[in-house]
Amino acid sequence: MTAFSCIIPAYNEGPRIAAVLECVLRQEELSEVIVVDDGSRDDTAAIAESYRSAHPQLRVLRQSVNAGKTAAVARGIAEAQGAHLVFLDSDLLGLTPEALGALLAPVAAGRADVSLSLRRNAPRLWHAIGLDYISGERVLPRAMLADRLEELHRLPQFGLEVFMNRIWIAEQARIAVVPWPEVDSPMKHDKLGTWRAGLRADARMMGDIFRTIGPVQALRQIRHMRGLRVRHDVGALPGTKAAPTR
Repeated sequence: MTAFSCIIPAYNEGPRIAAVLECVLRQEELSEVIVVDDGSRDDTAAIAESYRSAHPQLRVLRQSVNAGKTAAVARGIAEAQGAHLVFLDSDLLGLTPEALGALLAPVAAGRADVSLSLRRNAPRLWHAIGLDYISGERVLPRAMLADRLEELHRLPQFGLEVFMNRIWIAEQARIAVVPWPEVDSPMKHDKLGTWRAGLRADARMMGDIFRTIGPVQALRQIRHMRGLRVRHDVGALPGTKAAPTR
């Protein structure tokens, strides 16, 4: 049986992380769940730790300062024991055990080497091309990243996903794109309170991405990743269709 370690980086997600953990901790395929609190100023870590007594597979790691998502994930990878890693954002809305199970299934069954989500509120363009190349919800072998922790620490805060894409393409990994028709990622302006703050946050994220690979390389990643997609069964989720084959 494949052992999955789930890593959940979190920063000031007190209003949202409980719903994610309620789902994740019901997933029997996960051998361990690691929440990495990235120097939150709210009660994120305390909420996560409140689940520990009933769920021994849960660990909560606290970063002393806010170092960014990539650093938090790197900390989780260094602590993880599973042969495969599951990355989940801590602010997901509408996550269910069925959706999470669908993300795990293609890799667990050997039909794909890696998988990533396509959330309901992902940009329309990503739905049109059948791929969210910066999705934060992924499953992959731990070996793909375990020896690259120093490289991860040199990345910008939001350079992680496109860095992983580069590895997947180099290794010609079979990619399962798993539609999540009932799962959303909250808009940054909703979380931060104003459109201006949300736009600034989006601009910082895109700046980190393009410092990592550049716009032309991003387009090439999308093209290559679309070619690596494999067909898989997602019939367990309402409103989904089989993913396209390469």
